[in-house]
Amino acid sequence: MLRLIAGRAGGLVARRATVALTTGSSARMASHGHDGAAVPPEVAETMDMSRPMYWDRLDIPLPEKLYKDELTDADKSLKQKEKGPWSQLTNEEKIALYRLMFRQTYPEMKQPRSEWKTVLGGIFIFVGFTGLVVWWQRVYVYPPRPRTFDDEWRAKQLQRMLDMRVNPIEGLSAKWDYEKGQWK
Repeated sequence: MLRLIAGRAGGLVARRATVALTTGSSARMASHGHDGAAVPPEVAETMDMSRPMYWDRLDIPLPEKLYKDELTDADKSLKQKEKGPWSQLTNEEKIALYRLMFRQTYPEMKQPRSEWKTVLGGIFIFVGFTGLVVWWQRVYVYPPRPRTFDDEWRAKQLQRMLDMRVNPIEGLSAKWDYEKGQWK
């Protein structure tokens, strides 16, 4: 039965592939939004991962590209001032120049984050759910504990083994003093 279904599914895929390859490439491209028209809003735009990206990391002090790509007129005039002597720049302008290149400073990157709370909460939820499953299994799934695990039964079993003198050379009976009625 499984072979029959797999054979039919394979035939369907082969027919669709043949139709897709024999029709013009313009029809395929138009179905994927490549007909020159604008991309509809429900389609996510792709990102070119081969281009440099900005990323704040402690181990890489200089990212591959600047934080701000598109500069405003104020940013452009500040970049022109940057080419001159830095002693003429105010501290606010120096900070603004820094913020054009970097999103965060090293102290901002080193600040503790609240991520540990989420991780610890997830661990507690997982452990709590696991405990509920174990409790449910113990109550509803597993059979009752056998009577052979009771202390009274185990004491009777031990006394019977001693009465039968099981393994008298090196075993249990060798460690029991039969005259005094206690362990050696």
